Amino acid sequence: MAHLSALKWGTGIRTFEIFLEPTCPFSVKALRKIPLLLKEVGEDNLTVHIRLQSQPWHMFSGVIVRAIFAASTLNEGRDRAHDVLPAVADHREEFEFTDHCSGPNMGTTPAEILTRLETYSGVALAEAFTLEDVTKAVKWHAKYSRQNGIHVSPTFMVDGLIDSAFSSGDSVEDWAARLFL
Repeated sequence: MAHLSALKWGTGIRTFEIFLEPTCPFSVKALRKIPLLLKEVGEDNLTVHIRLQSQPWHMFSGVIVRAIFAASTLNEGRDRAHDVLPAVADHREEFEFTDHCSGPNMGTTPAEILTRLETYSGVALAEAFTLEDVTKAVKWHAKYSRQNGIHVSPTFMVDGLIDSAFSSGDSVEDWAARLFL
């Protein structure tokens, strides 16, 4: 049975959950701030959870989200999932459609997307991609987002409550100040 590693960093009492869609440019901005935020406030003061939120207008979103969870089933799963996240971010146009409906990816298959992800991240995903545990993780994240009223990415929650004061455009210092007022 595969083990899914939590997409969690830090060990602090304060909990910061960030709901991301991996190909969303605003989610990419937020993703890149997480290591800087943990360095700023200290990993012993904050726990950060990445929650993945597939969005249908990002046409390959479901495939990419599933691939990230597949990576989390591997040895050092959290870190392998984190290898895939920036690989998507660094090459996001290769995983997107023009105006969400046309362009070079119109003939691209999910298998080709998976191959691209493996190439860019260096993580072998194909076998883990088919695991039932991955399906369960995808469903859990979707349900958790819906239960918390999450509809857009990125969305930020602090200690279980949505906090609309956070934005991907904020500085790391602004995030730190809001988290520890």
